Parts: sequence; C-alpha cells; structure tokens
Amino acid sequence: MRYYITLSLFLVCLLVNGQENYSTLTQKALETMWKAKDEAGYQKALDLYESAFKIYPDSIDGTGLYKASVLASELKNTDKAFKYLIPLSKMKADEDGYPGWDYVIGESSKSEYKNLLDDPRWKTLVQSAVREKEFFYKDLKEIQDEFFRTKALSFDEHENAVKLYSQIKNSSPYLPKKQQNYSVLFKVNDSTNTSYLVHLPKDYDPGNKYPVLFFLHGAVRNNVLSDYQMPAENLGGWNRFYTKYADLNHVILVFPKGGKKYNWMTPDDGFFMIPEMLKQIKKTINVDDNKVFISGHSNGATGSFSYLMKQPGSFAGFYGFNTFPKVFTGGTFIENIKNRSFINFSTDQDYYYPPNANDAFTQLMKDIKADYKEQRYNGFPHWFPQFDESEPAVQTVFNDLKSRRRNPFPKEITWEYDDNNYGNIDWISDMKLDTLQPKARWHKALNFKITKWLQYDKNDSLITENVNKNAFDFPRKSGKIKAIYADQVFKIETSCIQSFSLNLSPEMINPDKKIKVFINGKLYFNGKIKYDRKLMLRNFENNRDREQIWISSLHFKV
Repeated sequence: MRYYITLSLFLVCLLVNGQENYSTLTQKALETMWKAKDEAGYQKALDLYESAFKIYPDSIDGTGLYKASVLASELKNTDKAFKYLIPLSKMKADEDGYPGWDYVIGESSKSEYKNLLDDPRWKTLVQSAVREKEFFYKDLKEIQDEFFRTKALSFDEHENAVKLYSQIKNSSPYLPKKQQNYSVLFKVNDSTNTSYLVHLPKDYDPGNKYPVLFFLHGAVRNNVLSDYQMPAENLGGWNRFYTKYADLNHVILVFPKGGKKYNWMTPDDGFFMIPEMLKQIKKTINVDDNKVFISGHSNGATGSFSYLMKQPGSFAGFYGFNTFPKVFTGGTFIENIKNRSFINFSTDQDYYYPPNANDAFTQLMKDIKADYKEQRYNGFPHWFPQFDESEPAVQTVFNDLKSRRRNPFPKEITWEYDDNNYGNIDWISDMKLDTLQPKARWHKALNFKITKWLQYDKNDSLITENVNKNAFDFPRKSGKIKAIYADQVFKIETSCIQSFSLNLSPEMINPDKKIKVFINGKLYFNGKIKYDRKLMLRNFENNRDREQIWISSLHFKV
C-alpha cells in the first residue's frame, strides 16, 4: 500500500511539463526494471509504464510499448503483453529508430517473448512482421539507389595532362537529394554487412561543397552490426547537440555502425570502414575534401584518435569525448599527431581514462609542440554527452571545424608506423619497413607512466586505485620518416624503412623545373618529372579526393 501512495505522489509531482514528464516517468520505469530482482520488481516497472501511458496518451512511443510488452510477457500476462505488442508491431519506426516488425522477428524476440510463443496471436504477428520487413527493405533499396544517383562522370586517359588535372579538380557530377537522411548499406566482406546514416543539411545544394563530420559511437564490443539505421537512432539523445550545430553550420553528419569484430578500435578488421565510407559518400555528395573530420565518444573517441595515429590523410581534424588516447592494435606513435590536430573533452570522474593520465598526456603534447587541446569538465562521469552541460563542448567542435582546413600539401611530414598497411601520409606513400636495420638516433619511443586509475567499487562508488601502467604499448618494431620540401628541393630522413614513394603535385612544385631529392643526406634524384595520367586517374578512383591530386610519383629504395 505504501508503494502505491508513494507512486501517486510521484505522479502528481510530474504533472507540469508534458512530454518531459512522460520521459521522466518512463526513465524511472526503465531504471526500476533494471534493478528488479523478482516479479514484484517487474510489476512495479510495468505499473510505472502504464501510468505514463494513462497520463500522457499522446506521448506514447515505441520504446515504452516495447518495454511494457516485455515486462508483461515476463509476468506471463499474455493479454496485456499483446495489448502493447500489437500496436508496437505496426509502427514504422520508434524514437530509437526501430521499425515495429523488428521487435517481433529480431534477434532477441524469441527470448524476450518466450512466454508468448505458443499463443496463436504470436504466429499472426510473425506472419505480418515478415511481410512488413519485405516492404521495408524494398523501400530502403529504392532510397539508397536514389542516394547514389549522379550525373555521368568520365575522363579521357589521353587528354592533355594539365587539362585532365583541371577536369578532376573541378569534377561535379552531383544531383539534388530527395531526403535529408539516408541509411546506406555497407559491405564489410562477402558475408557481412553494416550501415551508415548520412544526415544532410536541409538546404543541401549539389553545387556547393560541404564539411563532413563522422561520429563514431562507443561500446563497440556491446554493439552489433546493422544493415540499416533510422534517423532518430542517431540524431537525438546523446547526439542531440551534434545534430543541432550541424544543422546550424551546414555540416553533413555521418554515423557508422560498428560491432565487436568490425569497428574503429580493435581488432583491425574494420579499420578500413571509415575511409571507404568516405569514398562512397564523395561519389554522390559534394564534399569539401579539405574539411572532413572525425569525432566520437568513449571507444568512438579512441577510434578517432586511432585514425589520427594510423590513417589521417583524408581528414582535417579529430575530436574525442572521454578519450582513451592509445592505439590498441599496435604502437602509439604520438608524434604522428603533428600532421593534424586533436581536441579532447575529458571529465574528472571518468573510469575509462583518469584525470592524472590526461594531465601527463597534455604535458607530452606541449613538449612535442602538437596541435592538441584538452578541456576538462569537473563533476561529470564517463557518460558526459548525456548531460546538457556538454553542449559548450560540442560548440567547441563546430567552432574549430568552421575555421580548420586540411593542408593537403604540408611543407613538413613526420610519420612512424609498425604495419605496412599504414605506411602512407599525404605526399609520402607505400612505405615498407626494414626493421632489421638499426634505428637512427632520432628514432625514439615516447611514453609515460600512469600511476592512478579510477574504478567503481561494488557499491558503485568511484575510488582511486594505485597502478603502474605504461601509457602506450609497442608490440612491434617500427619505421619512421621525416620529410620537408621547399623551392624544388626535398630533404628526407628515414629510419628502419626499406622503400617509399614521393608523390608530387603542381601545388608543391613547378613541373617545368628540376627537383632534387635528398635521402639521408645523399642526392637520389635531380631532374624534371612528367605528368602521369594513369596515376592521376588511379589516385582519384582510389580516394575521390579532388584536392590532393598527384601528377607524378617517384619510388625510392633506401
């Protein structure tokens, strides 16, 4: 009796702000369900959901119906379970982005509704869901086909080289788009698919170039790949401020879907996905090649950092919320950050990466004069983006994004790597390791110790533990290169590198004049270069980059 009096008082207190109170009450119901240890706990959670439905009938959403139907099924109240499940199954999509049929024939349906499987109503629901699924995927394919529709684009390999360069640079085969949001199927391999969601500005004009921001989600080990995504799944909730400021600043948002095996952190099997998705998008959307960025939270922030360390060439800048700044698939060669930039938003109550480690990392960034900034938000846990106080941090991302551009032809490069798959950075490519060589004196590992780590105890209290951890691991030997150019002269130093290619652009040199290439103090090339049409076309086909176009490539064995 005392519970129902308390519940009534709680409901009265909520009768103020409409939709916000529906959300508050259903969140309370969800938390009650999570904490439930027996049928009495499940019944309390269901009562809260039903009270929310009664008080706010116009606010009932798919998530509420889903949770209520699962609770009723668990309590073996089959009539009530179907009361909520039947309207849920007919929904096109709910606030979490799932169409109704997915609840009935999705991966977890048989376990969640195990007490309904013998009811004749379940068979009817399944038959209807199968039909709805067929219609859904038919519509989805038509939308995806429209997304990739462009004007015809072709180049003549025998065209005058200078003219061909101009044609590639100014190519624009883009058409208007019928929708603002597109779920795009992405083939991981012959047997595995995932997807990414593209959110365009409302006034998208194919005649204009647009910045692009990839957002990488966290918890990759707890996620599963999905061959479709609905807009609300990504644009609200923790990502609400990304959506707000992307719309205000005419920025294209891209939300890839990762899983345990194929993601941007570990293992390396899915690391190719973001550059490949970008290439696909560039084929059909007018992207500003010098304004493509990556951000993310938690594992997604670590992914953003990993692209900065391993494959930054297509991107202008990187951001992370609650970042663990470490490469988990090899060495963390921290000086690679000097080729781009990173802004980290950290919190003082983060179990994922502790404040003292962030302090040491920031100091290391200062020591190497990296373009790195950290903003610390005190009083917040790891799930900082959930809070409204994270809005200024997202504003910082978009303010930086507006003013930052990639320099596709930097005057200076430094690059270290331990996997030949990642031996590329701007105008140096195809680097091959020779780790049997002795290291050059300037080729040294940078690291620091982490001595304290935050941890939740069995009472969910945050405590500090003493640890003795290296910030970075170096499981393999690495190679390193340093290169600069000016006035037709390239000076390159290598350590543990067998060979590499030097790519050239008319933005870097005068093709009508000789260039000189010095490697480790010795003259390796002294002459003019010729336009290579096949290289220009192959390079464009490989990355769809209209700014970083190579007209010639010189290969050197060291």
